[in-house]
Amino acid sequence: MNNKFIPLSVPNIKGNEIKYVTEALEAEWVSTAGAKIEEFEKNMTEYVHSAGAVACQSGTAGLHLALHYFGITENDAVIVPTLTFIAAVNPVKYEKAQPIFMDCDDSLCMDPIKLRRFLDNECTKDNGKVIFKQNGKMIKAIVVVHVFGNMADMEQIMSIATEYNLPIIEDATEALGTYYTAGKYKGKYAGTIGNVGVYSFNGNKIMTTGGGGMIVSNDKELLEKVRYWSTQSKDDVVNFIHNEIGFNYRMTNVQAAIGVAQLERLEEFIAIKERNYLHYKKVIDNMDGMSLLGFRDDVRTNYWFYSLVLDMDKYDKNKVIQNFSANNIQTRPIWGLISEQKPYQDEYEYDITCAKEYYNTIVNIPCSTNLSEADADIVLEVIKSM
Repeated sequence: MNNKFIPLSVPNIKGNEIKYVTEALEAEWVSTAGAKIEEFEKNMTEYVHSAGAVACQSGTAGLHLALHYFGITENDAVIVPTLTFIAAVNPVKYEKAQPIFMDCDDSLCMDPIKLRRFLDNECTKDNGKVIFKQNGKMIKAIVVVHVFGNMADMEQIMSIATEYNLPIIEDATEALGTYYTAGKYKGKYAGTIGNVGVYSFNGNKIMTTGGGGMIVSNDKELLEKVRYWSTQSKDDVVNFIHNEIGFNYRMTNVQAAIGVAQLERLEEFIAIKERNYLHYKKVIDNMDGMSLLGFRDDVRTNYWFYSLVLDMDKYDKNKVIQNFSANNIQTRPIWGLISEQKPYQDEYEYDITCAKEYYNTIVNIPCSTNLSEADADIVLEVIKSM
C-alpha cells in the first residue's frame, strides 16, 4: 500500500509569485485596481494573440458577462454541452434563459454533427433569427467548452455558427495554452476563435490566481463593455453615477500579481504536463481493458487532465476510484451530466448518448505540474495491481 498522498491537481507556486504579491502589497493596491491587473491583461493578450483581455473574478463571472453582452433573456435559449462542469451552464440561468443540452464526441467536446442536425431539424430561420420549434424561443448563442485541455472541432462549429448567425462563447477555462497546429485555424489559441473566450485560474487549473478569470476577444467594443459592467458600470467615478446595472466581477490586484508570475511559467507547466502524460501513456496503453484518452492530432494541447478510459466489462469505475483512494491517490470521475442534475432535469436535451458512455468509463488520475516521475510510477503500480 502507498502511504504518500498523491493529489489529483494542485497549484505549483515556485516562481515570482511572492515577489510580485509583495510589490502589490507594498504599493497598497490590493483591491480591484492596480498595475498588476493591467500587466496581467497585457501579458495575456500578448500570449494568446487577442485584441485585448479583461481580468475578472472567476471563469464563471467571465461567462456570465459574455452571455449578458449578447442580450440573453428569458425569451431565449442557449445551446450548451451536457458533459462539462456546471459553471459553464449556470450563467445561462442567471440570465433566465433556457439551456439546450448537446452531446459530446470522442474529444469530450461538443459534437458538431449533432449540433448541425439539431439546428437543421429542430429549429427554423425567421428573418435572420433561429427559432426553436418546440417552444418558439430564439436561439441566441452557443457555449462551446474545450474539455480537459482538448479542443472542440472549431472548423465545423464556426461554419455552423456562421451559417446560422449565432455567436460562439468559448469556455476555454481548461484549455489555456492549447492551439491548433493545422487547418483553417492553425496557430489560433483556444478562446480566440469564437466571438469571445473565457479562461479560469481556479486552484486546480494549469495556472492559478487562487480564483479569478480572464475574458479575451478580438472585438474591442465587447471587451470595453464587459470591463464596464465588471466594475459596477461606473460612468462617473467621482460622483458615483451608474447608468446601467453592473457587477462586482473585477479581479483584485493581488490575484493578478500571482497571475503574472504563473503566466511566466505556463509553457514550462505545459512541458511538464506533456512529459507526465506520455510517461503514463507508455504503460497504460499496453494494458488490457484501459487506455489513456488522447487529444486531437491537429492541436498542441496543454495536457491539463489525464483521463483513464475503462472497459466496463473488465472494470467498475467506482471500485477503481476506491482502490486509488485506499492507496492515498486522489482521483475523480468525470462530472455528472448537467442535463441529469436536479436543477436541469426538465430542460431539453438532444440525443445524448456519447456523454453517458464516457460518464460511466472515465477516471481522472493525478496530473499536477509538480507531480514527480516517482509519484507517477506509484500511480502506475496501483493501476497495474487492479
